Amino acid sequence: MTDEADIDWLYGGAPKPKVESRTRSKQTATALLTDEEPAPRVPPAKSNSRPQASNKQRETKQRRPSTNPQPGRRRQPLGRRLQRVLTSLLVILGLWLAFLIYAPLQAWFTITNVDDQVGTTRPVFHLGTAILLTGSDSRIEMTPEERQQLGPGYISGARSDVVMIYYIPLKGRPVLISLPRDSYLSIPGHGKNKLNAAYAIGGAPLLISTVEKATGLRINGFLEVEFGGFVQLVDAVGGVEVCLDKPMKDPKARINLPAGCQNLNGKKALGYVRQRYQDPLGDLGRIERQREILAKVVAKATSWSTLLNPFRYWRVCQAMSTFIRKGQSTGLGHMTIATWGGIALAQAKGLSLTVPIANADTLTDAGSSVLWDKTEAKEMFEMLIKGDTSGLEKFAR
Repeated sequence: MTDEADIDWLYGGAPKPKVESRTRSKQTATALLTDEEPAPRVPPAKSNSRPQASNKQRETKQRRPSTNPQPGRRRQPLGRRLQRVLTSLLVILGLWLAFLIYAPLQAWFTITNVDDQVGTTRPVFHLGTAILLTGSDSRIEMTPEERQQLGPGYISGARSDVVMIYYIPLKGRPVLISLPRDSYLSIPGHGKNKLNAAYAIGGAPLLISTVEKATGLRINGFLEVEFGGFVQLVDAVGGVEVCLDKPMKDPKARINLPAGCQNLNGKKALGYVRQRYQDPLGDLGRIERQREILAKVVAKATSWSTLLNPFRYWRVCQAMSTFIRKGQSTGLGHMTIATWGGIALAQAKGLSLTVPIANADTLTDAGSSVLWDKTEAKEMFEMLIKGDTSGLEKFAR
């Protein structure tokens, strides 16, 4: 019988893949007849060709992120990267602190100096730092348009609308003491008159001498702010908020405010602190508003919103350098101490009060005047001379 494979081959058909088994059978038979070991089976060689991947598999492989870094871009250790971040932060912090120091220093050395040299007869030194603050209504550097807008009138010369003693003790709370401008006091070499007359007659030296004679306290520094400077300073900090129980209207102060809480720009804030004819307390009411606005301006000038805003911080410093004048004897050390005390006052950690008053409206040869309570005023200033402010709370009324 003819093998089926042979027949297929004979008629031209394709033989089936049994060549390997037939060849192996013949080798085995030959080996049995000749007593030889059959040849070992050689496994077929593996093909290098791989089944072609489908399009979906290729797309998945392309989208899969590589876990191996690219050549030449080795990942830095976490500790080194963290160190670089911390170094960058320290550099930024250093530049920021340098700017915070540079801006006020630059402003300080460009402030205009005024003569504040007082005679040789002065009170002895005390244990704290006392700076005399005054707000001048000088019209010398104001244009006619500014005079009309701000409403200070057309009086020639300069008067002191605001007089305050800013005292920072070695220990204890800083204190801001207002001295009414209409205080009836002895002016050295000019008899008795209102306190603001001392500034109009003899400027800063005579004003300092008058305050030292009345208080027994030696003044260590002098700062003067004019109307224009006050307006610029309030605008630089973005205005101040006040709350009124009733409307406030005073044509002489150019002020017309509705009742309620509102933010005042520099011009309105100036009218707010100068208004007194509608106030039943007169000059004493104006003093309270002066301290209120001063505390709010200092609070905003030293707030994080100002310190973290370089543009506002620079404007505040420039406003101080342009419109504030300082005495020749006022040193940078005194002002550094005063700055820290001012921050405490702005945070309600200090005392803000008025010199004890015996009569707020007394008719004298200088007109309507304010008389101090001599006994209580003497007690207050003796505490300051000793450098002790712990007992001043009883005067805060």
